[in-house]
Formats: sequence, structure tokens, C-alpha cells
Amino acid sequence: MRGVDHLAPLPAMRLPVAVHYTERRRRQRRQQAFCRELARMALRSLHQELTLYPKPGLVSPVDNGSHDDMDATTFLRSLFSLRRYFSDIAAAGAAGTSFNELKRLGIDAEQRMLKATGGVNTHRGAIFCLGMLCAAIACCRSQEMTLSPQAIRATLLIRWGDALTGHTNSSIENEETASHGLRVAARHAVGGAREEGALGFPSVFEIALPQLQATLAAGRDWHCAKIDALFALMAHVSDTNVYHRGGAAGAALVQQRSREFLAGGGTADPAWLVRAEAVHHEFVERRLSPGGAADLLAAACLIHTVCGGERQA
Repeated sequence: MRGVDHLAPLPAMRLPVAVHYTERRRRQRRQQAFCRELARMALRSLHQELTLYPKPGLVSPVDNGSHDDMDATTFLRSLFSLRRYFSDIAAAGAAGTSFNELKRLGIDAEQRMLKATGGVNTHRGAIFCLGMLCAAIACCRSQEMTLSPQAIRATLLIRWGDALTGHTNSSIENEETASHGLRVAARHAVGGAREEGALGFPSVFEIALPQLQATLAAGRDWHCAKIDALFALMAHVSDTNVYHRGGAAGAALVQQRSREFLAGGGTADPAWLVRAEAVHHEFVERRLSPGGAADLLAAACLIHTVCGGERQA
């Protein structure tokens, strides 16, 4: 009996190790499930942006906007190619991976996108913007932080802010291979997607998200909220897509028309649909396409949903 009594405590000594391992595995599975769900939210947000209409100068299921080389089907193929990317970058963010690794995931996603679209750039800005936000959101979740816009933005800047600033300040070594956005930003001395990222996406957190919430709080629906948020972004953002197509004059026109729409009440005006469609047709005629604002709108939809906003269809 003494031998039995002497041996009895041994399993209890090993039990905390087993419990610790089991709990760790449970946390890993929960984190993996969250990353998959977050990826679905990101894709849903991009799909919501795609299907929005009227969306001045931009592709929707109604028409191709100012584009001859892409339509809604092109965007759907692109979205399908990105379904794994958002899950992967979320998992990398949860693990506190370096910015260089996140950047590599983004570059790989761009290549898959271009292959899916036959070389058409549909979501390069969204790959960067929503990708970094997914990484920050998953990082917050892995640390068991309450998901809020403030926590997500702070995590992004604390974890990867210095690297994003360095990414912004990196020079264009090859003018021929640089993206349109980088060349336009340098030529017109305006901020692009990289500067947005280095500052913690102020256009998402300080412009689009508050506008979404304000329109919803006023009793209007999710469609109206997205329209108002898009016009708010177009009124404030120096969109390199617009500069590329229309120069400084085109960019000024986009901001002017957007401010006029908002000054007239936005979607609170009973005639908002007619007014928004008029802006859309004018942008199409002038070949203007505020694609940067569209990416930021999708990002704001993602943050709104992740932080407990209504999950709209």
C-alpha cells in the first residue's frame, strides 16, 4: 500500500503539463477558426463594395464605370483568388510576424490576383489595406484584447508602424516597374496607400467609419451608409487612381463633386440617387475612377463588422 501511496501523486505532477498543452491546442484551434472567419469578413466587405451602386466611375454589376478592361466578373475572379490570402495574413499577424513576411504574403497574393484576372489590377490596394488590417485584428485577438477601432489601429502602429513608415519612405529605384500609385504619388506630391498605412489608415478610422456610423445612427440603411462613406472618402482622399487618370484637375473635380453631394445632405436628400448617378455619369465621361476610395470603403466595412456592427448582406 505504501508503494501505491508513493506512486499515486506522479500522475498529478504530470497533469498540469497535459492541461497546459490541451488548453494551448484549444487556443490555437480557436485562433485558426477566427482567422478563417476574418478572411470571410474581408471578402464579404470587398464584395459589398463591388455590388454598391451608384459608385462614381467605379465598376459595379450595373456597368463598368470608367473601365474598358474590367467588369464585375473580373472582380469576382479576383476575389476568389484572394480567399486564402486573408486567412494566411491574419494567422501571420496573430503570430506577430515581421512586416517583411506580411509583405511577401501580399506580393504572392498580387501574383495570384493578376493570374486570375489576366493581368488586370483589381485589388492591389485592397490586398495591402485589408491585409494589414486583418493582421492587426488577428494580433489583437491573439492577445485577447477587446476588438475596437482604437485597439486595432493602435496594434497596427505599435507592431508594424516603423516598418510601414520605412516602406513609405523607400525610394522608387526603377521608374518603369513602379506601380502607377507610386509614380503618381511622387509626381504630384500626394500620399498614396503606403502613406495611409504608415499613418494607421486615418481615412478608414477618421473619415469612412464615422460616416458609416453617423448614417446608420440617423436611421438610414446600410446601402445609404456605404454611399455616404464613399463620398466622404472621395471628398478628402488624394486618390492616386484619380491623379493617374485625370491629373490634378481630375482630382479637384472628384473632391468638389463629392463635397457638393455631402453638402446637399448626402443620402438624407430624397433626390440623392439621382444626384449620385449624375456624378457617376460625369466621372465615366471624364474617365475618372476613385479606386483608392473604394478600397478604403471596403476596409471601413470590415472594421465596422469586426467591431460588432451589424453584419449586413
